[in-house]
Amino acid sequence: MSALNDAIVAFRDTEYPQLKGKAYLDHAGSQLPAASFITAFASDLNTTLYGNPHSTSTPSHLAGARVDAIRARTLAFFNASPEDYDLVFVANATAAIRLVGECFRDHALRARKHAFWYAHHRDAHNSLIGIREFATEHHCFGDKDVEAWLSNPATKPSAAKPALFAYPGQSNMTGRRLPLDWPVRIRATYGNNAYTLLDAAALATTAPLNIDAIAPDFACVSFYKIFGYPDLGALIVRKASADILRHRTYFAGGTVDVVVSDPDTWHVKRKTLHEALEEGTVAFRSIVALGHALDTHKRLYGSMEAVSTHTAALTRGMHAALAGLRHGNGQPMVWIHNEATAMPGDAKTQGATVAFNVLHGDGTLVPYGDVEREADARGVYVRSGGMCNPGGVQKYLGWNGKAMKMVLKAGHGCATPIQVHEGKATGVVRASLGACSVQADVDALVKFLRSQYLEKAASTTTIYIATGAEAELESVSEMNEKATMGKVKRPVGWAKRVMGLAGIH
Repeated sequence: MSALNDAIVAFRDTEYPQLKGKAYLDHAGSQLPAASFITAFASDLNTTLYGNPHSTSTPSHLAGARVDAIRARTLAFFNASPEDYDLVFVANATAAIRLVGECFRDHALRARKHAFWYAHHRDAHNSLIGIREFATEHHCFGDKDVEAWLSNPATKPSAAKPALFAYPGQSNMTGRRLPLDWPVRIRATYGNNAYTLLDAAALATTAPLNIDAIAPDFACVSFYKIFGYPDLGALIVRKASADILRHRTYFAGGTVDVVVSDPDTWHVKRKTLHEALEEGTVAFRSIVALGHALDTHKRLYGSMEAVSTHTAALTRGMHAALAGLRHGNGQPMVWIHNEATAMPGDAKTQGATVAFNVLHGDGTLVPYGDVEREADARGVYVRSGGMCNPGGVQKYLGWNGKAMKMVLKAGHGCATPIQVHEGKATGVVRASLGACSVQADVDALVKFLRSQYLEKAASTTTIYIATGAEAELESVSEMNEKATMGKVKRPVGWAKRVMGLAGIH
């Protein structure tokens, strides 16, 4: 147990009163906002007049200045030098991903090449996979494929069109963490026409993000996954790679300096990258909230390094406890999914997540949605399903495209899942920890699983029953007691039987 656990226990009822009597284990979906953060933010809004930053009034100027200051603080939080990186506020990580994809598409159209090369990692979220619809050539890589691509010049994309490789820093399904040296290696191998997009939404939840060291061309985050609020995201952009984003065709209010609509049609975009990409009025009040979130997080937890150490210790214990659950017959109760290289407790290779399925004593699957529903009824909150991670479902649960078409035809879908089809699960149960998690949350999950799904072995005892009609019940009981203590051997004329829960057989 980490040193931070006791400190969190001391303030949790005050800072997270909504957790009293509950075990929240879906931090990969969203962290929870601390009460003092919400109080400080509300007080700020109640006492400070903020106006639309696009105006020039005093309230508007104040709002603009706060946005600029918080943008700089956020870059510092992610260890991104403002000389080398800019930060574009967007709705969420998916919006940041879509923005990059649309910019690459528009760049290809503007260059009249109508193409760009795209590859995503197999462990990618659907939002990353979706970029393939903008590309004319796309690939799905596993770890070995990435290494082969880096070492084999024959697989390199054409220099005539830009290449984009996108991957998650952490699997949103299993929590395993992927290599963070790929962006530097890709740039060293393929030069400035090959770009990397790092989906850091899951990684940044419980790990310090060192953008300067990782050096991706683009990285996306969602702040509600780190702080619980605001519902806001960001695209972090390496300035040396920013030109391709300036080819975005669409423009909106706030992104242009001049627009002419009649009779000529032309426009001039703003020079600062974030101004050219933040469409319409920036979510300035949400950004003000982000400033308070940064303050509160530092006051409560000290640093992301401390959060990482704390959650790594909890994850190691949770993994061990789940892996140790056994039915009475010795068979595992929990089937945990992950790569062999992911080591629970090692923050470099594993995040604060465990993905699993629950098994009956005979090895058949308990439907994952049933587990979530039963857990919910006990005040234990997990997530179940495919996690928008089709690569993970295929790899860990044994599906392929042909089989998925069959189960789809049978009626399976995200909103109406067939949880088990022909003996195979279509999703998992995911338990994920966050900054405010404590050991009691892990204990509650393990207690629920044990009490709900543990199947005790049939209590079997070898006994001896007299075959003659003259045998009395008392003699049977007495002989059974002696036999189970190993004090007698089978007497002549007595038959050996096994006494189980269902009786003598």
